[in-house]
Amino acid sequence: MQSPASLTRTGQGMRRRNDEGRRRPPQRVDAAITDYLRSAGLERRVRQAAVIPEWAELVGPQVAKVTEPLRVSANGTLFVAVRSNPWMNELSMLEPQLLSAINATPGREPIRKIRWQVAGDQRGR
Repeated sequence: MQSPASLTRTGQGMRRRNDEGRRRPPQRVDAAITDYLRSAGLERRVRQAAVIPEWAELVGPQVAKVTEPLRVSANGTLFVAVRSNPWMNELSMLEPQLLSAINATPGREPIRKIRWQVAGDQRGR
């Protein structure tokens, strides 16, 4: 990501300049965001949090129907809301298999633990 010093104010907005003061070609938005996340040290966390939108395909429709992934903490704990206590007990026993499925994606920082909580229970937040 460019520093503020590499941007020049013009009547039409900001133009990016390289170190020699020459204009650089425009950068794609996705590339700019990736560069920013990498420079801010957040790229690893964003890849890790990708389990949330992928949850249903990772755990299957039956588990997805009674759960909702909430967030991933910095230490790799995935917080998941569960419909009921019986389901929470069942899923706790399945946690090793679920972690294997979740962590099968190469290049992603692993989820180390799943913290189950009954939906509506705000103590884990």
